[in-house]
Amino acid sequence: MSDDHDHTFESADAGSSLTYPMQCSALRKGGHVVIKGRPCKIVEMSTSKTGKHGHAKVHLVAIDIFTQKKLEDLSPSTHNMDVPNVVRMEYALLNIDDGFLSLMLPDGSTKDDVKLPENEVGTQMEEEFEDGKELLVSVVSAMGEEHALSYKEAPKGA
Repeated sequence: MSDDHDHTFESADAGSSLTYPMQCSALRKGGHVVIKGRPCKIVEMSTSKTGKHGHAKVHLVAIDIFTQKKLEDLSPSTHNMDVPNVVRMEYALLNIDDGFLSLMLPDGSTKDDVKLPENEVGTQMEEEFEDGKELLVSVVSAMGEEHALSYKEAPKGA
């Protein structure tokens, strides 16, 4: 017999830190959940009691935090669902180059791998940046994806 099968689980690429399990009945409106492999924000939630021998079911309606698509899920209330670790960070915008944002990290180094949003937010951000405004960009990351979801003008004298 060989010992080759002892360490197969530990090589799963950091997936364990991307989400954590939570019982369906503990999820709340406004919270986050993974539906069909996508990180979502819960916008509607209802629990239905089923027949004599059935389990209560939780009906979730959620919006993908990156694509804004509506997703739904029906799951027994006692089952666990994955909840994404969602991190929101604000960075000073240094430059917009070739569809990518150049952002200043707290340590003074730069982060150049966040795409300029391809929507109204991105268009307005680019216009205001070209007008010479100092902008703070809010970057949300979850499950290995990062998106600049919003921005605001930096406070004067900051």
